[in-house]
Amino acid sequence: MKKIGLMFLLLVMFTVTMIGCSGKTETSEAEIYQYYTAEETKTAIENDEEMILLDIQVAEEWDAHHIAGAIPTYAYPVKTDEEKEKLDQVLPMLEGDQPIVVVCPGGAGGATRTIDYLTTKGIAAERLFILENGQSEWPYENLLE
Repeated sequence: MKKIGLMFLLLVMFTVTMIGCSGKTETSEAEIYQYYTAEETKTAIENDEEMILLDIQVAEEWDAHHIAGAIPTYAYPVKTDEEKEKLDQVLPMLEGDQPIVVVCPGGAGGATRTIDYLTTKGIAAERLFILENGQSEWPYENLLE
């Protein structure tokens, strides 16, 4: 009986150890990246809060619609070295401690690649945000240029 109890205890310990050690932890995009909603961004603009709007739309999209005061980079989709160099050109404008909201067409891949790249350039991750749903879902015509 003691052997069975000891074997059971060892089996339980082994199972707990294996589950704890082999379990894959997945981090969702929402846990990695921070977001500003359109409403939060609008409120910050209207309250003259310090914030940098970093727009990565291509030139044609920028010309069609962009948020007033945004810095154009034309770096979308931020995949090539040439596109990343466009971000390098605005790095001096990103100094400080105010939040940086990345504006891309849809608030997804281009924005996350921008944030990933900027963190390699020394921009603190806690300063970097994505405009949720991007420029394509920006509902406030009065704040566009």
